[in-house]
Amino acid sequence: MKVKLLTTISFLTYQLSISQTEKLIHGKVLSNKTPLNKVEVINKTAKTSTKTNEFGDFSILVNVKDSLIFYSKDYLFARLKITEKEIEINNLIVNMIPKAEELNEVVITKAKFDKVKIDADAVADVLISKNAKDLFWNTGVSDNSIREALRISFPLKGKQKKTIELDDDRFKKLVIAFCPPDFFINNLKIKPEEKDLFIEFCDADPKSKLLLEHPNILATMDFLYIKNDEFKKLNSTSKN
Repeated sequence: MKVKLLTTISFLTYQLSISQTEKLIHGKVLSNKTPLNKVEVINKTAKTSTKTNEFGDFSILVNVKDSLIFYSKDYLFARLKITEKEIEINNLIVNMIPKAEELNEVVITKAKFDKVKIDADAVADVLISKNAKDLFWNTGVSDNSIREALRISFPLKGKQKKTIELDDDRFKKLVIAFCPPDFFINNLKIKPEEKDLFIEFCDADPKSKLLLEHPNILATMDFLYIKNDEFKKLNSTSKN
Protein backbone atom coordinates (compact mmCIF):
# COMPACT_ATOMS: atom_id res chain seq x y z
CA MET A 1 0.00 0.00 0.00
CA LYS A 2 2.83 2.37 0.92
CA VAL A 3 4.60 1.59 -2.35
CA LYS A 4 1.49 2.45 -4.39
CA LEU A 5 1.02 5.69 -2.43
CA LEU A 6 4.63 6.75 -3.00
CA THR A 7 4.35 5.95 -6.72
CA THR A 8 1.19 8.05 -7.02
CA ILE A 9 2.77 10.99 -5.19
CA SER A 10 5.89 10.81 -7.40
CA PHE A 11 3.79 10.77 -10.56
CA LEU A 12 1.70 13.76 -9.44
CA THR A 13 4.86 15.67 -8.51
CA TYR A 14 6.34 14.97 -11.93
CA GLN A 15 3.17 16.12 -13.72
CA LEU A 16 3.05 19.26 -11.58
CA SER A 17 6.68 20.13 -12.41
CA ILE A 18 5.92 19.80 -16.14
CA SER A 19 2.82 21.97 -15.94
CA GLN A 20 4.80 24.64 -14.07
CA THR A 21 7.48 24.88 -16.75
CA GLU A 22 5.13 24.90 -19.77
CA LYS A 23 3.61 28.26 -20.63
CA LEU A 24 0.84 29.14 -23.06
CA ILE A 25 2.31 31.75 -25.37
CA HIS A 26 0.31 33.91 -27.77
CA GLY A 27 1.38 35.47 -31.05
CA LYS A 28 0.46 36.75 -34.49
CA VAL A 29 1.82 35.82 -37.95
CA LEU A 30 2.01 38.58 -40.59
CA SER A 31 3.31 39.20 -44.08
CA ASN A 32 3.69 42.83 -45.14
CA LYS A 33 1.50 43.77 -42.15
CA THR A 34 -1.28 41.43 -43.38
CA PRO A 35 -2.45 38.63 -41.00
CA LEU A 36 -1.90 35.12 -42.37
CA ASN A 37 -4.56 32.45 -41.90
CA LYS A 38 -3.91 28.69 -41.50
CA VAL A 39 -0.15 29.01 -41.00
CA GLU A 40 1.09 25.87 -39.25
CA VAL A 41 2.88 26.66 -35.98
CA ILE A 42 5.03 23.69 -34.97
CA ASN A 43 6.78 23.23 -31.63
CA LYS A 44 9.60 21.08 -32.97
CA THR A 45 10.93 20.36 -29.47
CA ALA A 46 7.63 19.24 -27.92
CA LYS A 47 6.29 17.70 -31.18
CA THR A 48 3.05 19.70 -30.98
CA SER A 49 1.42 22.05 -33.47
CA THR A 50 -1.44 24.47 -34.07
CA LYS A 51 -2.63 26.86 -36.80
CA THR A 52 -3.29 30.58 -36.98
CA ASN A 53 -6.84 31.87 -37.28
CA GLU A 54 -8.19 34.38 -39.82
CA PHE A 55 -6.62 37.21 -37.81
CA GLY A 56 -3.19 35.54 -37.82
CA ASP A 57 -3.41 34.78 -34.08
CA PHE A 58 -2.22 31.55 -32.43
CA SER A 59 -1.55 30.07 -28.99
CA ILE A 60 0.77 27.16 -28.17
CA LEU A 61 2.40 25.62 -25.08
CA VAL A 62 6.17 26.21 -24.89
CA ASN A 63 9.19 25.91 -22.64
CA VAL A 64 12.32 28.03 -22.66
CA LYS A 65 14.66 26.92 -25.50
CA ASP A 66 11.82 25.29 -27.46
CA SER A 67 12.12 25.71 -31.23
CA LEU A 68 9.05 27.00 -33.10
CA ILE A 69 8.62 26.63 -36.86
CA PHE A 70 6.10 28.61 -38.91
CA TYR A 71 5.16 26.97 -42.20
CA SER A 72 2.88 27.87 -45.12
CA LYS A 73 3.30 26.54 -48.65
CA ASP A 74 3.26 30.03 -50.21
CA TYR A 75 5.87 31.51 -47.83
CA LEU A 76 9.44 30.82 -46.76
CA PHE A 77 9.35 29.07 -43.40
CA ALA A 78 10.36 31.00 -40.28
CA ARG A 79 12.09 29.64 -37.18
CA LEU A 80 12.11 31.03 -33.61
CA LYS A 81 13.85 29.81 -30.47
CA ILE A 82 11.87 30.64 -27.33
CA THR A 83 13.63 32.61 -24.58
CA GLU A 84 12.45 33.79 -21.18
CA LYS A 85 11.95 37.25 -22.67
CA GLU A 86 9.42 35.98 -25.25
CA ILE A 87 7.52 34.08 -22.54
CA GLU A 88 7.49 37.13 -20.27
CA ILE A 89 6.22 39.50 -23.01
CA ASN A 90 3.85 36.78 -24.32
CA ASN A 91 3.13 38.55 -27.60
CA LEU A 92 5.11 37.06 -30.49
CA ILE A 93 5.08 38.86 -33.82
CA VAL A 94 6.31 36.71 -36.71
CA ASN A 95 6.83 38.11 -40.23
CA MET A 96 6.93 35.65 -43.15
CA ILE A 97 8.40 36.29 -46.60
CA PRO A 98 6.32 35.27 -49.66
CA LYS A 99 7.84 32.87 -52.16
CA ALA A 100 8.35 34.10 -55.73
CA GLU A 101 5.02 34.00 -57.56
CA GLU A 102 4.61 32.18 -60.85
CA LEU A 103 3.19 34.06 -63.87
CA ASN A 104 -0.46 33.49 -64.73
CA GLU A 105 -1.23 31.35 -67.78
CA VAL A 106 -0.98 33.26 -71.08
CA VAL A 107 -3.00 32.15 -74.15
CA ILE A 108 -1.25 32.76 -77.49
CA THR A 109 -3.59 32.80 -80.50
CA LYS A 110 -0.96 33.00 -83.24
CA ALA A 111 2.81 32.84 -83.06
CA LYS A 112 5.80 31.63 -85.06
CA PHE A 113 8.79 30.10 -83.33
CA ASP A 114 12.26 29.13 -84.47
CA LYS A 115 13.31 25.54 -83.92
CA VAL A 116 15.16 25.12 -80.66
CA LYS A 117 17.03 22.24 -79.06
CA ILE A 118 15.49 20.48 -76.10
CA ASP A 119 17.19 21.51 -72.86
CA ALA A 120 16.37 18.63 -70.50
CA ASP A 121 17.91 20.31 -67.48
CA ALA A 122 15.86 23.47 -67.97
CA VAL A 123 12.66 21.44 -68.26
CA ALA A 124 13.53 19.55 -65.08
CA ASP A 125 14.20 22.84 -63.27
CA VAL A 126 10.65 23.97 -64.01
CA LEU A 127 9.27 20.71 -62.64
CA ILE A 128 11.30 21.06 -59.44
CA SER A 129 10.07 24.63 -58.98
CA LYS A 130 6.45 23.50 -59.27
CA ASN A 131 7.05 20.51 -57.00
CA ALA A 132 8.18 22.87 -54.23
CA LYS A 133 4.55 24.00 -53.91
CA ASP A 134 2.65 20.74 -54.24
CA LEU A 135 1.38 18.35 -51.54
CA PHE A 136 3.98 15.61 -52.05
CA TRP A 137 6.98 17.97 -51.99
CA ASN A 138 6.03 19.55 -48.66
CA THR A 139 4.43 16.62 -46.80
CA GLY A 140 5.79 13.45 -48.41
CA VAL A 141 2.25 12.25 -49.21
CA SER A 142 2.31 10.65 -52.65
CA ASP A 143 -0.38 11.27 -55.27
CA ASN A 144 1.04 8.45 -57.46
CA SER A 145 2.25 10.83 -60.19
CA ILE A 146 5.69 10.55 -61.82
CA ARG A 147 8.06 13.36 -60.89
CA GLU A 148 11.19 14.57 -62.70
CA ALA A 149 10.59 12.09 -65.50
CA LEU A 150 12.29 14.46 -67.96
CA ARG A 151 15.65 14.56 -66.17
CA ILE A 152 17.33 12.04 -68.53
CA SER A 153 20.28 11.89 -70.91
CA PHE A 154 19.72 12.60 -74.63
CA PRO A 155 21.97 11.07 -77.36
CA LEU A 156 23.79 13.42 -79.73
CA LYS A 157 22.92 13.27 -83.44
CA GLY A 158 25.51 11.87 -85.83
CA LYS A 159 27.86 8.91 -85.92
CA GLN A 160 29.29 9.48 -82.47
CA LYS A 161 26.57 8.69 -79.96
CA LYS A 162 27.41 10.01 -76.57
CA THR A 163 25.24 10.73 -73.59
CA ILE A 164 25.11 14.18 -72.10
CA GLU A 165 25.97 14.06 -68.41
CA LEU A 166 23.67 16.43 -66.53
CA ASP A 167 24.65 17.84 -63.15
CA ASP A 168 22.22 16.68 -60.49
CA ASP A 169 21.54 19.87 -58.50
CA ARG A 170 18.14 18.80 -57.19
CA PHE A 171 19.30 18.73 -53.57
CA LYS A 172 20.60 22.30 -53.78
CA LYS A 173 17.27 23.47 -55.18
CA LEU A 174 15.40 21.55 -52.48
CA VAL A 175 17.41 23.32 -49.77
CA ILE A 176 16.90 26.74 -51.39
CA ALA A 177 13.15 26.11 -51.70
CA PHE A 178 12.83 25.21 -48.00
CA CYS A 179 15.33 27.63 -46.37
CA PRO A 180 15.10 31.44 -46.17
CA PRO A 181 18.14 33.45 -47.38
CA ASP A 182 19.54 34.10 -43.89
CA PHE A 183 19.11 30.51 -42.62
CA PHE A 184 22.71 29.49 -43.25
CA ILE A 185 24.18 32.59 -41.59
CA ASN A 186 21.84 33.03 -38.60
CA ASN A 187 20.88 29.42 -37.83
CA LEU A 188 23.75 27.27 -39.06
CA LYS A 189 26.45 29.96 -38.59
CA ILE A 190 27.86 29.16 -42.04
CA LYS A 191 30.01 31.85 -43.66
CA PRO A 192 28.59 33.16 -46.97
CA GLU A 193 31.66 32.01 -48.88
CA GLU A 194 31.27 28.47 -47.44
CA LYS A 195 27.55 28.09 -48.28
CA ASP A 196 28.00 26.32 -51.65
CA LEU A 197 30.76 24.10 -50.23
CA PHE A 198 28.50 23.11 -47.32
CA ILE A 199 25.61 22.21 -49.66
CA GLU A 200 27.96 20.08 -51.80
CA PHE A 201 29.19 18.41 -48.59
CA CYS A 202 25.57 17.57 -47.65
CA ASP A 203 24.76 16.43 -51.20
CA ALA A 204 27.63 13.92 -51.06
CA ASP A 205 25.87 12.07 -48.22
CA PRO A 206 23.66 9.26 -49.64
CA LYS A 207 20.95 10.29 -47.14
CA SER A 208 20.38 13.46 -49.18
CA LYS A 209 18.93 11.28 -51.96
CA LEU A 210 16.31 9.96 -49.54
CA LEU A 211 15.18 13.54 -48.92
CA LEU A 212 14.71 13.99 -52.67
CA GLU A 213 12.50 10.90 -52.80
CA HIS A 214 10.42 12.00 -49.79
CA PRO A 215 10.84 15.79 -49.38
CA ASN A 216 9.85 17.04 -45.94
CA ILE A 217 10.72 20.39 -44.37
CA LEU A 218 11.41 19.05 -40.85
CA ALA A 219 13.49 16.11 -42.08
CA THR A 220 15.50 18.42 -44.34
CA MET A 221 16.23 20.84 -41.49
CA ASP A 222 17.29 18.04 -39.13
CA PHE A 223 19.61 16.69 -41.83
CA LEU A 224 21.22 20.13 -42.37
CA TYR A 225 21.80 20.61 -38.63
CA ILE A 226 23.46 17.18 -38.34
CA LYS A 227 25.66 17.77 -41.40
CA ASN A 228 26.53 21.24 -40.07
CA ASP A 229 28.14 19.69 -36.97
CA GLU A 230 30.13 17.28 -39.17
CA PHE A 231 31.12 20.12 -41.51
CA LYS A 232 32.44 22.27 -38.67
CA LYS A 233 34.37 19.35 -37.14
CA LEU A 234 35.92 18.63 -40.55
CA ASN A 235 36.94 22.28 -40.97
CA SER A 236 38.40 22.35 -37.47
CA THR A 237 40.44 19.19 -38.14
CA SER A 238 41.77 20.47 -41.46
CA LYS A 239 42.89 23.76 -39.88
CA ASN A 240 44.77 21.92 -37.12
